[in-house]
Amino acid sequence: MTTIITILTPGYADWETALLNAGARDYYKIETRFATIDGEMVTSAGGMQVTPHMAVADIDPDRIDAVIVNGGSIWSTPAAPDIAEVLRATHAAGKTVAGICDGVMALARSGLLDTVSHTANGPESLPDTGYAGGAHFTGSPKAVLDGRIVTAPGTAPVSFMGAVFESLGLRNGDLDFYLGLYAAEHTAA
Repeated sequence: MTTIITILTPGYADWETALLNAGARDYYKIETRFATIDGEMVTSAGGMQVTPHMAVADIDPDRIDAVIVNGGSIWSTPAAPDIAEVLRATHAAGKTVAGICDGVMALARSGLLDTVSHTANGPESLPDTGYAGGAHFTGSPKAVLDGRIVTAPGTAPVSFMGAVFESLGLRNGDLDFYLGLYAAEHTAA
């Protein structure tokens, strides 16, 4: 069974991966699991409390298909957790690594964006933390998929969902319909 793990932090942006996890679990029958830094419950920016399945240290890249880094304000602070090891190990295992909004900063810190096309909330959102991928920054308002790396600004949860599913080999007419359905409000009238 395909399994994705979403990493949540205190104050995570609960709307950013909601469509992804709901579509994965309900439509595609993908196992959706959640991890926090220490395996303890976290509260979202909107007040939703989640008790995770595991701690980040318990993620086994050989037993999953994707790791998703949910955005949240903590990623742009000195309190940002270091999850580089699990992100690099997941990527090295040939699995999908994805980040949305400030969650992209964790991918930048891990070095995963140094050689692939990517986007984020803006180039200024990727601070000087060892990030060397400036030449590959696209500034796309939609998610960018390059190999098994997916990035998106916080304003693109629909295309982020689509890019993650595509990275898992699930791109088909059903996905195109689903993307059109949830992005309909953004089409020209």
